[in-house]
Amino acid sequence: MIVCIAEKPSVARDIAKVLGATQSHDGYMEGNGYQVTWTFGHLCTLKEPHDYTDQWKAWALTRLPMIPQRFGIKLIADKGVEKQFKIIESLFQKADEIVNCGDAGQEGELIQRWVMQKAQVKCPVKRLWISSLTEESIREGFKNLKDQSDYQSLYEAGLSRAIGDWLLGMNATRLYTLKYGRNRQVLSIGRVQTPTLALIVRRYQEIQNFKPEAYWVLSTVYRDTTFTATKGKYGSVEDGQKDLQSVEGKEFTVTDIETKKGKEAPPKLYDLTSLQVECNKKYNMSAEQTLQTIQSLYEKKYTTYPRVDTTYLSDDIYPKCPSILAKLTNYSELTAPLAGKKLAKSKKVFDNSKVTDHHAIIPTGVVPQGLSFAEEKVYDEVCRHFIAVFYPDCQFATTTVLGKVEDVEFKTSGKQILEPGWRLVIRSQKTEEEKTEDGSQKTEEEKTLPIFTKGEHGPQKPQLAEKWTTPPKPYTEATLLRAMETAGKLVDDEALREVMKENGIGRPSTRAAIIETLFKRNYIKKVRKSLEPTPTGIELIGLIHEELLKSAELTGIWEKKLREIEQHKYDARQFLEELKQMVTEIVTTVMLVGQPCPQCGKGRIIKGKTAFGCSEWKNGCSWRKAF
Repeated sequence: MIVCIAEKPSVARDIAKVLGATQSHDGYMEGNGYQVTWTFGHLCTLKEPHDYTDQWKAWALTRLPMIPQRFGIKLIADKGVEKQFKIIESLFQKADEIVNCGDAGQEGELIQRWVMQKAQVKCPVKRLWISSLTEESIREGFKNLKDQSDYQSLYEAGLSRAIGDWLLGMNATRLYTLKYGRNRQVLSIGRVQTPTLALIVRRYQEIQNFKPEAYWVLSTVYRDTTFTATKGKYGSVEDGQKDLQSVEGKEFTVTDIETKKGKEAPPKLYDLTSLQVECNKKYNMSAEQTLQTIQSLYEKKYTTYPRVDTTYLSDDIYPKCPSILAKLTNYSELTAPLAGKKLAKSKKVFDNSKVTDHHAIIPTGVVPQGLSFAEEKVYDEVCRHFIAVFYPDCQFATTTVLGKVEDVEFKTSGKQILEPGWRLVIRSQKTEEEKTEDGSQKTEEEKTLPIFTKGEHGPQKPQLAEKWTTPPKPYTEATLLRAMETAGKLVDDEALREVMKENGIGRPSTRAAIIETLFKRNYIKKVRKSLEPTPTGIELIGLIHEELLKSAELTGIWEKKLREIEQHKYDARQFLEELKQMVTEIVTTVMLVGQPCPQCGKGRIIKGKTAFGCSEWKNGCSWRKAF
């Protein structure tokens, strides 16, 4: 008997239907030589401190750091979980072969491996690896089952992530709660959670401490067109008024006209983060709402696997694209111009080197029915982006007109769409995030300027406007997701963002949960669309002096190592040894720094680059402890 184990009952039913396992039993389906069972997400978890030793049951600084010699797993304490596990265990014991049908990603691999370990599986195990739940995809996946050993590095990366989160979270949370909590509340600290909170707190403090400064902008209106002085901002009103007086009553002369034609490629396909960003901007959907919605569309077979961090497709998807487009009957007006033609195959869309486990999110071609409002919006985004990548580039012309009044130069520009191309499919939408530092709207003005002639001249109306610098914008979920993706650096350029993903903090599938955790723990709050830290969140970041715990950049380096473990480029044991060493150093530092010097009693312990020392070292105290 072949036993298949999926991550959810609904997915198990889809697989069972394809395999012909149509007989329903308590906790599994059976038929045609198969038994198909399921988990409910995680059935197992890492053991808690008190599961290793009674000494770790009570919270005490003297018991830190807690580093088990060997990490173990246990069943989650839940009657439903325990019942389902017994069913799974019984099926596994009689199985000739097991097929792991868990979600095809790091977390899915970890969930099912732990269940198999707990059930002490001895028989061969195969892996089903698919990107959509359509019948065709499931059949194709079962024809191409892989050996479980092919995904060992994926499991090791997931296990290293879980153990790393346990080591840092358990130790740092107890450490800071005992040292600074003052018996009020648990100060929860996490490997990704704390750097994310630090990003929000720092941005909030930048805004609070911002001191606006006045500046002046000189402009003039000539032939109903506004021109701005090329000198830019004037730091003083006197400088601005000096130029204003020099141009008042004088004629404006057009000195140069330049028109450049350009092309704009279609936007990239969606990965999970970019989809969450867009849905937050357009529809004010939270990252978690978008994730739940696209997961629902995946399970209903309308879109492909959602928890992805690539915006590319592999070459083997290209031959399937005409068929998918033909099935998008709700978008027939947009797909009609592509029908019967050879589809464009751009390296910006199809690149095997940019695809590892899964490709970008695209529609499957299954016609949706009965979608909720949120599902309609998310599905529409996915479909339009998929259609758009096969459309021509948008062609435009940018005209720049230079002018002069006395010695003061002015400039204006306008953008005109010549051939909309892909813009017929995706309409641009200006958002709050698309503003410049001075608060003005950063739009690509699609306006046609009057026809100017070089050398023409005439009357103009100048004015000097006072403006004020504005503080940075508070994070929204959209901009925070981008900041997490690039380790705290807000990057607009798509290509550069793609490169920086390697050092992002968290995974696409976990970032929404991290943000939700910060809400639940009352560390952040939402003010309209903006995210702000609560007093508790501000206080927590203020208490943490160890940069390791709150640096998005350093956390991004750990994330990169986890990806390298998955790619066979880094050793999991080395990663965990580094984390153990780091946790030990953090615990030692927090407990020692600020304490009275054990040698002279006058000074306080301070931390240097390689050792702890006494603050009275200049006065002769030689106490030192290397680390």
